[in-house]
Amino acid sequence: MELLYKYLKLDLNTINIFIGYDTRERVAANILQDSLLVNSSLPISITNLITSQLENKKLYYRKREAKQSTDFSFTRFLVPYMMNYQGWAIFMDCDMLCRGDITKLWEQRDESYSVMCVKHNHIPNDSKKFLNEIQSSYEKKNWSSLMMFNCKKCKKLDLNYVNNQSGLNLHRFKWLENDNEIGEISGGWNYLVDVESYEKAEQSPLLHWTLGGPWFESQSTMGGKLAALWFKARYQAMKFYDY
Repeated sequence: MELLYKYLKLDLNTINIFIGYDTRERVAANILQDSLLVNSSLPISITNLITSQLENKKLYYRKREAKQSTDFSFTRFLVPYMMNYQGWAIFMDCDMLCRGDITKLWEQRDESYSVMCVKHNHIPNDSKKFLNEIQSSYEKKNWSSLMMFNCKKCKKLDLNYVNNQSGLNLHRFKWLENDNEIGEISGGWNYLVDVESYEKAEQSPLLHWTLGGPWFESQSTMGGKLAALWFKARYQAMKFYDY
């Protein structure tokens, strides 16, 4: 584990961010990374949780499940282990776009908690989401899509636990003693596009296309006006500056 920690070159003095990576959403992950980098006022380190690489490192070995809608459904819970249970780290789904300074989120770290998230009350209306994937409904839906781990307090998330526990146990935070260990992130982070009211989006520093994003041709208008923001971010990331 120590060698892995050195291999990833993680630095406790930077903001360590782990992005859930799905091969079908490569462009989404790339644009999210760019949006984080250009808006951050502090150094950040970004690690993509690419399933095949984690499998090669013998960190991830569970079989894909029928209800598993993305490659990173469970790999997100490896973050504390990959941090050698030191410091703090942020996990976020790749289907997001950052419009604010991630430092403002980082400053909310509270040592009295084991993990922090936005405590959504999301009850899906449909049984399907992007690419006809199953839309599961469960307690604490979408809480785990953006998490700040206080890694030293998450030692129960070892390789055996992450690779063998049920998805419901993982996503409902059953690896904690109780819900009092879960702190709440404020400031409009993790706005759920096409789930929450549009008015909330105007002040949100982090947009989340949880139902599917405009990078899919069949869903290019998801979020309405918000889709245009994503396409603008993609254009800016690809723009060539002739000095």
